[in-house]
Amino acid sequence: MQSAAFDAIRRFTRPRAPLERCDLCGLALGAGHEHLLEPAARRLVCACGACAVLFSGQADTRFKRVPRRVRALNDFRLTEAQWEGLRLPIDLAFFFDSTPHGRTIACYPSPAGATESLLDLETWDEIRRENPVLESLAPDVEALLVNRVRRGGTAAAPAHFLVPIDQCFRLVGLIRSHWRGFTGGSVVWEEIDRFFADLGGIPCRT
Repeated sequence: MQSAAFDAIRRFTRPRAPLERCDLCGLALGAGHEHLLEPAARRLVCACGACAVLFSGQADTRFKRVPRRVRALNDFRLTEAQWEGLRLPIDLAFFFDSTPHGRTIACYPSPAGATESLLDLETWDEIRRENPVLESLAPDVEALLVNRVRRGGTAAAPAHFLVPIDQCFRLVGLIRSHWRGFTGGSVVWEEIDRFFADLGGIPCRT
């Protein structure tokens, strides 16, 4: 009986997970909180709804509100030759328009984090002309996410998404956390598959 009582006490005294707070005002946040992006530093901060709305549609501010829309681009046009022309080292990448740099930036996730790759501008301009949806991307805070990874001898259909930039950061963090050895290990690929399977309905998280 005494042992059971001590076990119950220990359950109540276990350290709790740290409470997330708004980086601007300090208000406690729930799991589905919003994010702001600081384009100059390419840095995300957590925000409550009241603080996030202050940066909606604002161009000349330090932060930009990250939208929440996720859209599968089932009619996106991207040929094998065009993809090869982008000269990316892996078949998983995201593209966004950077206002501080005045150009489109291509990044691919790696065990070391998000790695920037120089775009072949002629190829990218061709892709952009053939896909007018790219003109709707909100600069800095929305991205084209492309998954053309082939594994296990199965060539899955390429997947293209319009996503909030925080989801690209989330994918990068997932890969950094779970990558093991030279090939990543089975766990990281399961996590990547789950990420794309759930992409249309996941909450916005840190």
